[in-house]
Amino acid sequence: MGTPEFPERKPLNRVVVPRWLSFLLSLVIVLVLIPIAHGVVPWAISSLMPRYGWTDGHPGLWNLLGLTPVVLGGAMLIWVMVVAIAETPERVELALEVNHSIPIATPSFLMMRGPYAFTRNPMYVAELGLWLGWAILFGSVGVLFGFVLGFVLVNFLVLPREERGLERRFGALYLQYKNKVPRWLGKRNRQNGPPKRTSLNAAIFWGV
Repeated sequence: MGTPEFPERKPLNRVVVPRWLSFLLSLVIVLVLIPIAHGVVPWAISSLMPRYGWTDGHPGLWNLLGLTPVVLGGAMLIWVMVVAIAETPERVELALEVNHSIPIATPSFLMMRGPYAFTRNPMYVAELGLWLGWAILFGSVGVLFGFVLGFVLVNFLVLPREERGLERRFGALYLQYKNKVPRWLGKRNRQNGPPKRTSLNAAIFWGV
């Protein structure tokens, strides 16, 4: 079976930045934007609605189970950042492409090591894990709805577009990686062996 051909798309914008600037951008995302989007916002939602399981302003024992996905999600984000720092080249190209008249960001290199060897989207896994953890910890139906809505939007709208952009950009390399590693979490296909060290995807820029 031949390799599928993907139409070339001319990027709307193509900016090359030095490694130190990409590192600074990733720090802003991990230390500022992600805590606000996936920490402050769930807390604010839970404050406006009943907190089931809480007594006298304190979480019940079953609420504390939510700390597990919160800690695991935070650890995943740290792992992603550490790997991205180690693997990011001296200069990083940031490109914005058009996919059916909708702009999408496509990285210039493909990451397949570290957490990317177990899931193609460790940033989204970590962020959704945070929402699930907060929903349990706060006993909040509103935060749980945010988790479900986030999963639906990412799984059926965001990821299909991102994957099409990666297929156009990296072709057979991405298709091979896609066949080995699950979109979310699950059993990894080891028929073709572990992913080789190659161009890596700084997805840390696109996971917020």
